[in-house]
Amino acid sequence: QVQLVESGGGLVQAGGSLSLSCAASGRTFSSYPMGWFRQAPGKEREFVAGISWSGGRTYYADAVEGRFTISRDNAKNTVSLQMNNLKPEDTALYYCTALERSSWLSNSFIGRYWGQGTQVTVSS
Repeated sequence: QVQLVESGGGLVQAGGSLSLSCAASGRTFSSYPMGWFRQAPGKEREFVAGISWSGGRTYYADAVEGRFTISRDNAKNTVSLQMNNLKPEDTALYYCTALERSSWLSNSFIGRYWGQGTQVTVSS
């Protein structure tokens, strides 16, 4: 089992940057592809970014491609999301997740373990 704790959310003006971090417990962290999802009020949770076991492959939602960067450090059991040029529509609760391994291989990105989320608010 993997336990996940996010940090780094906050309030930022449009065009600004934030960096989210997710700390994982458990010795199996490196055996999971990892991802970030978000959920805005009144909307369904959506995939934002994913990273492979070793960090060698990444995927991004079209809405964040070119602005967000996901990375991981398996030695420190952490995964990060650097968010630049933030827009008001990026406002949401952001969740860190350890992805189902099979879902990574099929590009369906299904979360198996979830953190509690960290709020990101972008003002216009």
